[in-house]
Amino acid sequence: MNAWIRHKAIVAAMAAFALCAAFALQQAPLFYNVADPQPLPAILANSADDFAEPIAFTFEKNADWHQSVAPPKPDVLVQPLVTAPNLNIAVEENTQIEVLELAANPPIEVEKIRLKVPVSLDMVFNEIPEQGELVQTSWAAGESLHGAQTPTPVLVAQGNQAGPTVCITAAVHGDELNGIESVRRLMYSIKPEKLKGKVVGVPIVNLQGFQRHSRYLADRRDLNRFFPGNPRGSSAARMAYSFFNEIILNCDGLVDLHTGSFHRTNLPQLRADLNNADVLALTKGFGATTILHSEGGQGTLRRAATDAGIAAVTLEAGEPLRLQEDAVAHTVKALFTLLDAMGMYNKRSFWGNPEPTYYSSAWVRADQGGILKSEIKLGKRVKSGELLGVIIDPISNEQVAIHAPYAGRIIGMAVNQFVMPGYAAFHLATEAELDEVSEGDDFHSDGLDVAVTDSAGEERSE
Repeated sequence: MNAWIRHKAIVAAMAAFALCAAFALQQAPLFYNVADPQPLPAILANSADDFAEPIAFTFEKNADWHQSVAPPKPDVLVQPLVTAPNLNIAVEENTQIEVLELAANPPIEVEKIRLKVPVSLDMVFNEIPEQGELVQTSWAAGESLHGAQTPTPVLVAQGNQAGPTVCITAAVHGDELNGIESVRRLMYSIKPEKLKGKVVGVPIVNLQGFQRHSRYLADRRDLNRFFPGNPRGSSAARMAYSFFNEIILNCDGLVDLHTGSFHRTNLPQLRADLNNADVLALTKGFGATTILHSEGGQGTLRRAATDAGIAAVTLEAGEPLRLQEDAVAHTVKALFTLLDAMGMYNKRSFWGNPEPTYYSSAWVRADQGGILKSEIKLGKRVKSGELLGVIIDPISNEQVAIHAPYAGRIIGMAVNQFVMPGYAAFHLATEAELDEVSEGDDFHSDGLDVAVTDSAGEERSE
């Protein structure tokens, strides 16, 4: 008796499962990944186990349709019913076919079929993409230790009208989080149908460093010292070459987002080569944002892009390993102001008084080790001799004051922490005229966030 009850229970469960499966077949999409290019009827014919003959279906043009899948004649898209044997649409490699609706009983009729074609970088830059949409693609950053490709997400907002291509990059240093959030917020706030041209956002360039909460790549190299790269060089050089050639060379303008480095924070500021007329024009579109003149160090993304004829700036804001709302808000506002100034996107922003342009800067260093305690705030204008902070010996309680060696503005500073002698504590900028600054001047910024760097380059943020 118990066995009979168990048998009935099993039969009932199987029937319920079959009923659920049939219901799921009607409701849930079915996906077919095409490994090789082939005609659509052949794909459906290869799915005989799932479909009963005859198969009939219609095409629906939608946001997931891309023109690289070309029908033999345009009226195929508007015919109410097309039978599979009479349709010969070649689909590209890795095309995904999604069956949206199925009839309950054989013969199964497919009411809608959607062709999903992965958007490649080549399609983004070299073909005519769907206008007025935001798409996600990826850039292959190179192989990992186990030989697999490392796809890095790329967001592309394609406007309805022709215009320039502006690229926004972030996390070239993997521990700089403010830029990641800034790119995300910008890209998903843009209405592509109101955009002229194209905005390309790469939120995490250095995915290796980001995953390890590190500024550097897995081999401890700084990616922002290897641009434009070398296809036969080190891992960093190859990655830089791939990124620069596949993405950056397709840009008309570049904004590279950064933060301070190694427990330092930066006032929102542009780093730009003001001797370059195109770069100078670009800097005028960021609203009330401080500007620091510098050519940019060799190997930096900004310098390589400028040398390649692309107007490029670095936008610094905040500190690493933190998400800071004030830094992100300023960055996004400045980027929208830029798009508006370039005639790409109508979004007016209201700023306060304009910020000055600085032509020289240097770091003020600690002369002894101990606890750094700042006495001023980021962005403060100081006079020569003014107290900036103190270094406190944690054992003897002795204090050594740090004074401003000249008048200027604090555009970067170390957060309170234990420091070693020689640690760069306060970044002081001055408004010297451009023709008064020489390459050998101690106050001249070399574009690496410090006038005279040591071999480790510890003060470099860009």
